[in-house]
Formats: sequence, C-alpha cells, structure tokens
Amino acid sequence: RATFARERRRRQVPRVLLSDGQALFGGSGAPADTGDGVIVGSPVSPGEVEGVVHVVFDPHGAQLAPGEILVCPGTDPAWTPLFLAAGGLVMEVGGLMTHGSVVAREYGIPAVVGVHHATTRLVTGQRVRVDGTSGRIVLLDGPAR
Repeated sequence: RATFARERRRRQVPRVLLSDGQALFGGSGAPADTGDGVIVGSPVSPGEVEGVVHVVFDPHGAQLAPGEILVCPGTDPAWTPLFLAAGGLVMEVGGLMTHGSVVAREYGIPAVVGVHHATTRLVTGQRVRVDGTSGRIVLLDGPAR
C-alpha cells in the first residue's frame, strides 16, 4: 500500500497523448505563475469563488466540505459526487470539453484547468480565489510551492 500511495503521488499525467503514443508533459506555453501570487490556467467554467483548497488524488472515500475548492489531477465520472459540495475546481489537465469542465459548467462551478502541478503547488487548507472567467487563481494565504 505504501508503494502504491507513493507511486500515485509521483505519477504525472501527460498534457497531450499523440496518435503515435508519444506523451507530452510540457506546459501550454502560457505562464503558469505570474510571480505575484497568481497562478494561471485555462478558464473553462465562468464565475469567481473564494474558498479553502482541498487536494484530492482519489475520489473514493474523499469528502469535501461545502464550498471547498477541489484541486485534482483530472476527473472522470467517479468524481461527480464531489462536485455537489465543491465551490470551485482546479485541475492539472483538461480542456473545454473534458469531463470536469463539462460537469463544472453544468453545476455552475467556476473552474480552471491546465494548471501545471496544481496538486503540489496548492495545499489543502490554503485560501484561494478561483476565477473561471479569466483562468486566474489568486493565492490569498501564503505563496504557491
């Protein structure tokens, strides 16, 4: 179990998988951190919310307090119950039509995706403002890692 947990934390999800099997891990070309307490990603669900970060790697057994900001590597349908409590969503990978983005829009949750290393740069308990219209995540408590 310890090995599984360690490997799960270490795992990186590629930003793009090409048809020849090549995996691209690099950024989108946009700055990931402006240096002034703002992290930038791709806006996928409009709105703005302030809340406490909750980093989740596995949806099974995870619980969010109402209004917490769900920060995760990516989502699939197993994550949907967490969206009921989430005030905002930040994902490391994804695009406009990925599962998390679509569900966030359906539920009216501000969301930003493509935030490189979000699960290690943001920490559970940290306060942030997520702007799903501009793609900006403003750190209200302490610097990003």
